[in-house]
Formats: sequence, structure tokens, C-alpha cells
Amino acid sequence: MASNNEDNTENDAQNLSSMFKEGLDNYNKIINSDQPTNDADVQINVKKTMKIFEQATRLVSLTDVFSKNEGIDEVATNDLQYFLLPALLGSLSLKLTSGERKEIIDCAEVYFKDFLSRCNDYGLCNYQFVHKDSSKDESSKNEKTEFELLEVSVNTRANKIQRFKEQKELKTKLENLKKNMENEYVDEEIKRNYFLTMIKLFIHEAIDELNSIDMEKPILEHMANLKKDDRPQPKRPPPPPLKPIIITKDEVQKAVFGAGYPSLPTMTVQEFYEKRVADGVFPDPNKKKTNPMNLQEAALAGVSLNDEDKEAEMKEKLVDEDDEEYIARMRAKDEFKDDHRRGWGNRMNRS
Repeated sequence: MASNNEDNTENDAQNLSSMFKEGLDNYNKIINSDQPTNDADVQINVKKTMKIFEQATRLVSLTDVFSKNEGIDEVATNDLQYFLLPALLGSLSLKLTSGERKEIIDCAEVYFKDFLSRCNDYGLCNYQFVHKDSSKDESSKNEKTEFELLEVSVNTRANKIQRFKEQKELKTKLENLKKNMENEYVDEEIKRNYFLTMIKLFIHEAIDELNSIDMEKPILEHMANLKKDDRPQPKRPPPPPLKPIIITKDEVQKAVFGAGYPSLPTMTVQEFYEKRVADGVFPDPNKKKTNPMNLQEAALAGVSLNDEDKEAEMKEKLVDEDDEEYIARMRAKDEFKDDHRRGWGNRMNRS
């Protein structure tokens, strides 16, 4: 019985590793893509990659990868990369173009803060979480002299310059380590250094994103106040609100995490899966999978497949339903683009 549990744990670890690698490869393609963020294919890839990282987060919970009772030196080298899951989900959340922007940045903020909180727990950073009180902030601003405000501004600028230099150095170091990671037999120390460097770089990026979110929030609130009088009827029902979920292993952990994040919805793995099935994100095992609509069915239903919006919705639906044929076709398309860069072969009749 114990050997079966060990085999299951080992299989989960292998699935988690391959799943994370696939998600990270997709993430790098999205980040380095020349296509606009609101492009339909980019949005499909963003949502698909977020699903991969959500499933990876679930497996991290199942395999008990992290524990607050251990230090960073006690974490296995291959497990270090899973520190990045909330940061990657936060970064991808900010690239979503459908839904309310306020909900999107609130979701990303939770992911980034969860990432920095875990890094604090393991001594990787010492980010200070500020609980803002508008009344106190205003009174403190009024009490400060002009010289004190100038001093704060200078220190803030100096910190930004210092962090920018550190980010630049980390990026250079990461590129050098990445070349060594491509070797078949990479040294354990190099691999560990690579993951830790990546975590440190994402710590800087998470802090930058949180600062940007803090600046964007009052703008969105101002725009919302301006739109209160103008309430146009939506053409179609709005999508369900985007909410981050911290997945917990059992009811005991659920109670503990719920106490730490009182405003954050928490659920067990079983509750998470049932909710996803109810929302139509995960396939229902009791229902047969439906095929995509063909031209004849579209004509009978009075649907135009040439309409760009409807085509984008159909693509999104295929991804949501994990349509194997469509996903295989998209992967083949990505592989073709990787091997055949745009412009290759177009020599303009030159030898």
C-alpha cells in the first residue's frame, strides 16, 4: 500500500515538472511575441497557459512541496521553480483584455502579494506589506515639511535606480545560466543558481507590477465615477469575474489559509474541481464531448463562421473544452512558426 502511494507521488511529481515546463515555454512565447496583446490567438494562449499553471498549483498542493517549517536550503532544487507559480499567474492575468480591468488588477495583486509573502517566509526577500489608511496618509502628508517630502522623493528615486541596476545584472546572469541549462548533464549547483536567480528577478518584477497597480487603481476609480451616469446596455452578458484561488489540500489547511486571507475564496481540491465542472471550464465526465460546429451546422443555426468575433469565441470555447484536435493543430502551428521564421526563404530573387 505504501509503495502505491510512493508511485503516485512520483508520477505526480513527473507530471508537475512536465506541466510546469510546458507552461513556462508558453509564457516565454507570449512575452516575446510581436503580436498585440488583444490579438485573439494571444488571448487564447494566455488563458490556456493560465490553466496549465492553475493545474500545476493544484499538484503542488497535492504533493506537499512547500512547508513553512523549512528554509530555502531545504527545498529540493527542482521544486524551487514552483515558487514562480503565483508570479507567473499574476503576470498573465494583467495580459487579459476581456472582463473588468478592476477585477483583473485585483486578481493580479493577490497573486503578486502571495508570491512575495512566500518569498518573505523563505528569506528570499523582505518586502514590506503596507496596509493603507487614506486618512492617516493625508494627515502624514500635511505634517511633512517641504524638505522632508523632497528627501522622500530623492530616496525613492535612488531606490528605483538601484533596483533597476540589480534587475539588469540579474537578467544578464540569467541569460548566461540559461545557456548552461541547455546542456544534457547540467550541474546541480548551476540548476539551483538558475532557479534562484529567476525567483529574484521575478521579485523585482512583482514589486514593479504592484507599484503600477497602485497607480492604476485611482485612475480606474475615477473612470468608474465618470461612467456612473452613462450606463449603456451590454451587447452580451459580461464574463464571470476573475478571482484568484489559493488551492488547499484539506479542510484543516482551508481553515488556516482562510484565516490568513479572509477576503480570498479558498476551497479544497475536490471543491475546486466540482466548481470548475459547474462553470464549464473542466469537462464533465458524465457528458460526451461535443465536436466543433462545421459549416453545415453553422448554416442551419444561422451563424456566420467568417465573423471575427464569433470565430474568436469559438476558438476560446475549443480551448476551454480542451478540444484535442484543435490543441494539437495549434501546437503544430507554434512548432512550424518556431522552425520557419517570418521572411525566411523570401530572397527577392537573390541567390
